Amino acid sequence: MKNLKAKVIVITGAGSGIGQQTAVAFAEEKAKLILLDINQRGLDQTVEMVRSDAQSVEAHLCDVSDFMAMQSLADEVNSRHGAVDVLINNAGIGTAGRFLDATLDTWKKTIDINLMGVVHGCKAFLPAMVERQQGGAVVNIASMAGYFASKEMPVYSASKFAVLGFSACLRADLREQHIFVSTICPGIINTPIVANSILEIKNSRHSAEAFRKKAVGLYEKRNYPPDRVARAIIKAVKKRRGILPVSPEAWIAYYLTRFFPGVAAWAERQDPPL
Repeated sequence: MKNLKAKVIVITGAGSGIGQQTAVAFAEEKAKLILLDINQRGLDQTVEMVRSDAQSVEAHLCDVSDFMAMQSLADEVNSRHGAVDVLINNAGIGTAGRFLDATLDTWKKTIDINLMGVVHGCKAFLPAMVERQQGGAVVNIASMAGYFASKEMPVYSASKFAVLGFSACLRADLREQHIFVSTICPGIINTPIVANSILEIKNSRHSAEAFRKKAVGLYEKRNYPPDRVARAIIKAVKKRRGILPVSPEAWIAYYLTRFFPGVAAWAERQDPPL
């Protein structure tokens, strides 16, 4: 799929951050965009950003944690466009806090969006892609936290470890259908995810809001832009990359866990630099 012109691309979480920049990147390839988010204002902003470049664009309010809503939308999209060519499961939320502090409600919400949102997207859109027998691509957004642990992020890491594992199984399963599955692990990217994260910080040197403020400041100071992730997604689709870390720290953590697990384990025990 080296030429993306007129290809039908579905992007969840397209109203901000990585999803928004991914829409911009595919618009520059003259693709047809189907944008999903729960934020109408963000969706409207993305549509304005891509309208002049994309071959076509449409936006839909949709909660990826609601499978019936996803299935209804997939049926609508497939009836108008046929099977999609690329499915990008990007929607997600952030969480932070030690295991004993995290509530089961936080576990459920995080898993419902970060993991089941990916599963729902695949369940809704993949059957038509398989039935068409013309191949395609699925890109699931995981995280550096999907292979590099943090004692401050057990809920988030569990959801992203699961996305990595699910994507590996799906990649093996769909290979004979010529549908390639990529997993993107961005790293520390300057997006709104930290500002909007669920924080359950207790018995810490920071309150939850102080932790949030310092974390947002760290991400802003790091200032690694989401358009770099968007370019990695384009690369994954065109060059059929399996697991693709993006930022330098994501690559470092990836190689540490693979080749220097003792060093990685020591690093994982350290407090975050906040």
